[in-house]
Amino acid sequence: MAELRPITPAFVVPGPSGVAVRDRLKHLTDEDDTVLRLVGAHLGALASADLKTRCADGLGHCAGTWAARKRELTVQSSARWAGAITKASHDQWALARRGQAGHIRDLQAAIRAITRRLSLPVGKKGIRKEPGGYRSAREWFVKSRRLGVLTDRLARRKADQQAGRVRVVRGGKRLARARHHLEAAGLTEAEWRRTWEAERWFLAADGESGKRYGNETIRITPDGQVSIRLPAPLAHHANAPHGRYVLACRVAFSHRGTEWADRVEANRAVAYRIHLDATRGRWYITASWQIPAAPAVLLSAALAHGVIGVDTNADHLAAWRLDIHGNPIGNPRRFTYDLNGSAGHRDAQVRHALTRLLHWARACGVNAIAIEDLDFAAEKTREKHGRRKRFRQVISGMPTGRLRTRLASMADRSGIAIIAADPAYTSRWGAQHWQTPLTSKTRTTSRHDAAAVAIGRRAQGHPIRRRTAPPPAHRGDEQGHRTVQAGPEARGREGTRPRIPGPRTRSADTGRGANAGDQNAQHRSERSTEHVQLKLSP
Repeated sequence: MAELRPITPAFVVPGPSGVAVRDRLKHLTDEDDTVLRLVGAHLGALASADLKTRCADGLGHCAGTWAARKRELTVQSSARWAGAITKASHDQWALARRGQAGHIRDLQAAIRAITRRLSLPVGKKGIRKEPGGYRSAREWFVKSRRLGVLTDRLARRKADQQAGRVRVVRGGKRLARARHHLEAAGLTEAEWRRTWEAERWFLAADGESGKRYGNETIRITPDGQVSIRLPAPLAHHANAPHGRYVLACRVAFSHRGTEWADRVEANRAVAYRIHLDATRGRWYITASWQIPAAPAVLLSAALAHGVIGVDTNADHLAAWRLDIHGNPIGNPRRFTYDLNGSAGHRDAQVRHALTRLLHWARACGVNAIAIEDLDFAAEKTREKHGRRKRFRQVISGMPTGRLRTRLASMADRSGIAIIAADPAYTSRWGAQHWQTPLTSKTRTTSRHDAAAVAIGRRAQGHPIRRRTAPPPAHRGDEQGHRTVQAGPEARGREGTRPRIPGPRTRSADTGRGANAGDQNAQHRSERSTEHVQLKLSP
């Protein structure tokens, strides 16, 4: 029997640490549009040059080089714009370093997998969770060539990591590559150029507590008036004192608008970012700020009214409500979403599915939702799953990180705790123990529905297996005692029940618990019923 991997205990997912809300800049004049484009293009050019300098510094970066870069940028913009640009460059360089480290781990895993399979005879069958040799000599030869390619690629990536070199594209690598495949991207050269330039603009400013309305660079008053501190070379476009430009539009954040207004009136820090949707030709502004961490909710308190187990799939969420004892209640629910199309469409689909899930949880009076703690970072490699291309596409397309982050953020406002459970064997054991018993003439239980039950039970600390069925009638103790639910920590819980202290029958003294599970060892005049053999007379 294959050894099962250890199951990590469930935990309550911490709530969000920040908030971001967005509104459209409507009714802009032609002059407003021109000024925004000029400021964005000017600061974008400075940000590109600063990022290039930061990447050239590599591991030799220090506080002195940072101060020198900031001084150079201050002359061409302002001190606060220079601080925002240098901070963005540092964040982008650090993100590229993390991506580089992840790519190296993927290359190392692929090299280990190929090396192992090349060492096996061609055609050798694999064992559980371990693939065998390659199917043919041709495949063995192709993989040996690929091993050399991956080895060379790993050596180059490690050399870059040791030297502190990273590859960063302002505007996005995907959009940059689309320039050579305009027909496949559905763009003309002019459309691509407008999108590329808009993505490389820079119009973002960090907030400062204690300053007027929480931001000195991009300022929004409580009544929605937006003003921007212009860089020094563009100060002649100012229409307000102190080199500021006031937009003709008003902003009103519909989501968390009261919370935003309280912050700006108290002069607490709020960061803003202005960006252009080149496809629609619309300007948007995003406000963001940090929020204090919510107090941790005890797992037992979150599960006091039951839980809703959720199984995450490529096109839907399968959910089932469980009571405090781990028993399914009612019928399962399914919340579908479509991940085809643009990023905005996919995000809206996920948000709509999670909204319906939270509304159902509130209607049921449940204060906890259990989800799988999925992480496919090491499970979707090409060398691990080989020819299972469809499976690799499915797990690559599942928005596991987006679902968990978005659900934790949305549930925080609803007072619902999100519990992450270990996903090991939930689909297999759920189908084994729950799919058939929960199927009836009026309800068809799918494998995903059974997995939702398994996830909910694991979050509650119950074993996934169902309770042991009682023996048929008129055998020993009649019916009933085998349905007692044993704790998950009890060894041998699938065996006979433990001896209860005290005499069981009038003829049995106390202290006879050693033979409680053996009916024939009891102090009785005859053998138990299940051992009586009837002899028919000839």
